[in-house]
Amino acid sequence: MRQITLSVLEYPTETKALVRLQEDVLRINDSKAFKAHNRPTLGLVIDRFSTEERLEGILRQAPGEATITDGFSWSTAAGYRSYLKKHIRPKWGSTLLTDARPLEISEWLKSLPLSPKTRGHVGALLHLLFERAMLWGLMDVQRNPMELVKLKGTSKRLKKPQILTPEKFQELVSMLHEPYRTMVIVAMCTGMRVSEVLALRWEHIDFGAGAMLVQQGVVNGRIGRVKTEASNDYIPLDPAFAQILRDWRGARTTGLVFPSHVTGGCYYAGVIQQQILKPAGEKIGHPGIGWHVFRHTYRSLLDETGAPIGVQQKLMRHSNVATTMNVYGNASLRAKQYANSKVVQMVMPQEPPLAVRQPVAV
Repeated sequence: MRQITLSVLEYPTETKALVRLQEDVLRINDSKAFKAHNRPTLGLVIDRFSTEERLEGILRQAPGEATITDGFSWSTAAGYRSYLKKHIRPKWGSTLLTDARPLEISEWLKSLPLSPKTRGHVGALLHLLFERAMLWGLMDVQRNPMELVKLKGTSKRLKKPQILTPEKFQELVSMLHEPYRTMVIVAMCTGMRVSEVLALRWEHIDFGAGAMLVQQGVVNGRIGRVKTEASNDYIPLDPAFAQILRDWRGARTTGLVFPSHVTGGCYYAGVIQQQILKPAGEKIGHPGIGWHVFRHTYRSLLDETGAPIGVQQKLMRHSNVATTMNVYGNASLRAKQYANSKVVQMVMPQEPPLAVRQPVAV
């Protein structure tokens, strides 16, 4: 009798081993399934990917629960399931892996009624599915077909991000009541993402050392890891800004910095944006204002201070300096005017003072 040995490296948990065993039992007892395994479809890869990555289990977590820490974040799992259910499975679920053609996939991606960035996300997920298919032995190890698919403009924004002047920011703050006023000040003075602001805890703020640790974020009420490894870092605490936090803290020393007055858990960023920020933005002449405006403005103001790009990258907590330069590199008009004037002054001919000008003969 043939014996099969499963590696603990490939199947580190009992659940993953059982999934593999169930597949083997199905192939042995069902001739149709055996044929299907020998001619696997992308749908088979999707099913196994969803099972191994526990997408449904992650998404079943209720708001406020501790999230699964050894898998995808809740937001990533939600995005993947959406792409698989709405786009990839309906089109490619029944397609044999051997029949997937890069040109056909490329044309399909370009035809999707999605933003360029989202089309890029769908393409990246397809790339991951083909990688897993090769890892699981469902197709020969070869060049990933998605490497031949090139999508233009996937990192391009559909609209230019807004940036607030310090004067407009002060005008906005004066219109907000607590806790939204302090939330916005934290976002602007640190460049933190709103997911990080709403998940911030008093235990992570060291007033004595003048720093606070950013190590978790919240999406739709589910607290988990921050966006990237570089995002998990300390942020300097300016004394004036620290005093604002002290005033807001009162007698509290533990727990969320901004607990919901309704649930005691984390606020929902989208609700605050729609009900608080956008109406206030309309009044100051910035319609459609969102949370990310503060992060973009923070980066722009760092430029005005003349901060070296390496320092800006660390303050923005970006993994790659290119993100700091390209995605968040939109300087304010005032900074552009100042820099431009410096160049003009350097290249324009200098006229002598009036007192030494020679009279012009008539």
